[in-house]
Amino acid sequence: MALNLDGKKAVVAEVRDVAAGADSLVLAEYRGLSVSQLTELRSKARESGVYLKVVKNTLAKLAIKDTQFECIDEYLKGPIIIALSKDDPGAAARLVKNFSKDNENLVAIAVALEGQAHGPESIAQIASLPTLDEARATLLRILQAPLTQFVRTINEVPSSLVRVLNAKSQQG
Repeated sequence: MALNLDGKKAVVAEVRDVAAGADSLVLAEYRGLSVSQLTELRSKARESGVYLKVVKNTLAKLAIKDTQFECIDEYLKGPIIIALSKDDPGAAARLVKNFSKDNENLVAIAVALEGQAHGPESIAQIASLPTLDEARATLLRILQAPLTQFVRTINEVPSSLVRVLNAKSQQG
């Protein structure tokens, strides 16, 4: 169904608002996906906190103009779906990568991160970025390791003394 001018302005404004607060954008070609597959993709996107939208290329160009994702303008060709992730930079890339494993008709075209466009070969790298919780857990492990080692070292002195005294008492 064709959109009237007000509908087009609303779509552009919606995508622009989401893009303004997003960390990463992934473009994928969805040619050949069935309606049920697109519905499944949208469902998985909602679960992972990814904004997913099928937008005409001309409207997408208007929506990303003057945002950090303007660099991806050259990749807007053919039937594309836009995936934007706000809280987790790798979420959109993970969604597209994982969904395309079972559905070869979803093909990653490009990804934009921090104002730089990357080709489809970078999707796997960005998809492997840790989630916020994983990054926090790693940081806590790194911060906790020296303290744990320090406590073990301090605890070793009395333990050694007890072992020496025990061995001496058993000798004599």
